[in-house]
Amino acid sequence: MNTLKLVSKNLFRRKGRFVFTLLGITIGMASFVALLSLGGNMRNEITQQAQSLGSNLIVTPENFCIFNQISLITGEPITELMSFETFEDIAAIDGITAIPHLTQRTAIQNEAVVIVGILPAETRAFRNWEMDEGRYFNSQDEGGIVLGRGRANRFDLNVGDTLTVRGESFPIIGILDMTDSNDDASMFMPLSITQRLYEKEGQISYISVIVDDLTRIEYYMAAIIDVASVTVRTDQQLLNSALSILDSVNITLQLISGVALLAAAFGIINTMMTAITERRREIGILRAIGAPSGAIFKIFILESGLYGLLGGIIGVFAGIGASFLAAPIIQGNDMLMGMEAGVSINVPLVVIAITFSLVISIVSGVYPAWKASKLTPVEAISYE
Repeated sequence: MNTLKLVSKNLFRRKGRFVFTLLGITIGMASFVALLSLGGNMRNEITQQAQSLGSNLIVTPENFCIFNQISLITGEPITELMSFETFEDIAAIDGITAIPHLTQRTAIQNEAVVIVGILPAETRAFRNWEMDEGRYFNSQDEGGIVLGRGRANRFDLNVGDTLTVRGESFPIIGILDMTDSNDDASMFMPLSITQRLYEKEGQISYISVIVDDLTRIEYYMAAIIDVASVTVRTDQQLLNSALSILDSVNITLQLISGVALLAAAFGIINTMMTAITERRREIGILRAIGAPSGAIFKIFILESGLYGLLGGIIGVFAGIGASFLAAPIIQGNDMLMGMEAGVSINVPLVVIAITFSLVISIVSGVYPAWKASKLTPVEAISYE
């Protein structure tokens, strides 16, 4: 008896049932893979963006909402503000360098863009910016715009072009080199001009702080809190908070995809139980010619396993395809506007997904296979 030939023949005996059962496991695995690949990329992107902040401490308004911490990492404007006097008090502490930022929102070609008000000289030294085209600000209140290379490429903008911000026109005086950070997706103006345009005189969004001695980081955090009512976090604390939120969302979505896989598992059980009913006589003949119960069990386990193997392979490719289709939609989300949404694909993910699909299908087929193996030749052949 050629077991594999028999199994393949039985699988395709009812083509419609085979296709719909396979679709169940395929859709479940596709959603699982898509969420894992997108979630993995988002985690990598947040980690990279947090590291690119370049500061040891981040000072934000008091009682800063934990959900805003992702916005800070991704470059999204922050609604809570603090006074410029707070920055001056913190900057006066010995052993630290403080850089203020005011993040607001504007639009280019009807698409939301982050505009960042900065102290030009201090921020350039802090961020180690190099110019790709044009020049940098010559003074702390020059009326011009410096663009991140990513924004310039996206909107096909060049030095000398003019952009309108809050009803006023400003020339693009320079374009930064690529930094692989949120800076690539932002546009920059002097702090004083940004404050005036958005009627935020004397206000800033957050402060980046570099300390001279990392072994005294806790001392500097306490010193900052002593002089101002603010929230202070290390770059690692900020990253951990953002990742904890992302991980919670990922787990929730993966549980939802798990429900689809559970439904697919019950679909396999139903298909296999129906197959037993239809093939009782065949089972009886196999038993009558000497096939042991273990051989019958093996046949049905192989059938359910093939559903999982085929569904897993197709589901992986379908999930990867869905990820590429979903990435541009996620890229357009306001909360993630400063990030590059993409797909994280690796060999371990593919192997895990296919193995998971195979295991689910085999487990789903255990009861039907056991049921079939317990049929005696007499009751199987005499079944009407």
